[in-house]
Amino acid sequence: MSISRRALIAACGAWSLAAPARAQVPEFRGQLGPFVPRRPPVDAPAISFRDAAGKELALADFRGRALVVNFWATWCAPCVEEMPALDRLHAALSADGIEVAAISVDRGGLRQVAPFFEVNGLKHLPVYLDPTGASMRAFAVRGLPTTIVIDRQGRDAGRLEGAAHWDSEPAMRLLRALARA
Repeated sequence: MSISRRALIAACGAWSLAAPARAQVPEFRGQLGPFVPRRPPVDAPAISFRDAAGKELALADFRGRALVVNFWATWCAPCVEEMPALDRLHAALSADGIEVAAISVDRGGLRQVAPFFEVNGLKHLPVYLDPTGASMRAFAVRGLPTTIVIDRQGRDAGRLEGAAHWDSEPAMRLLRALARA
């Protein structure tokens, strides 16, 4: 065996030992199925939405932080069920540079969402609104709720369709792993 071939085999061996550690994503399941990582991550679409004050925001405004984008509506029973967990998740992980952007697609906008936040005691999540649903369409969301994880580089790292216990340890392990990638 020539030296160059040995070097190639050694290099491939070293790569194959290192690659799985980066590629492994902790498993996490929601009520309808598992979190599906995107391999490799792809640039997230350039979406915009508004905050409670009416200020327009974009994913680019969150660059450098991992973002858990959740599309939801007040009329969606599974969405209503998971919102308190997303509120707790935001409080638990924001210090780690991981934020939750729960984007309401309610057509009634703030007049519909603000009372929902108050009645349900959501104190940590900011109010984000997209009554047109344009951001949801840009991500090709098929149903509500859908959660998409955006990594620190602004790439779509994967999604979970359906409700989930986002404040659970398995969810936090997943999000921390994706934020490190």
